[in-house]
Amino acid sequence: MSEELQTGLPTPASKDSTNMALLVWLGTLFFGFLVPLIMFLVKKDDEFVLDASKEALNWSITAFIGYIAGAILSIILVGFLVMFAVGIAHLVFCILGAVAASKGQAYRLPYNLRLIK
Repeated sequence: MSEELQTGLPTPASKDSTNMALLVWLGTLFFGFLVPLIMFLVKKDDEFVLDASKEALNWSITAFIGYIAGAILSIILVGFLVMFAVGIAHLVFCILGAVAASKGQAYRLPYNLRLIK
């Protein structure tokens, strides 16, 4: 029984797929939603990269919503803590996604709005 059937998540077909998924997560860390959006639109034929780009794009949208909420709440000085927490979560989740992608494993974020399916 393959790993994909056991977990329900796609496995990489090649080293290229693994490298592209790694670039998706690193691009998300530094450039926000642009890199996962480009990969989502361009790499429709590679299921592993498509899954990683969907997850990274969903995380980028979730983090953006968190930053907006923090900016609004900064009026009462709580927002700076919210923006700091979202920034730390963004850093940690992108690094965890990149590590999993480099190992050829699909990664699901624990706190993510799944808007793109």
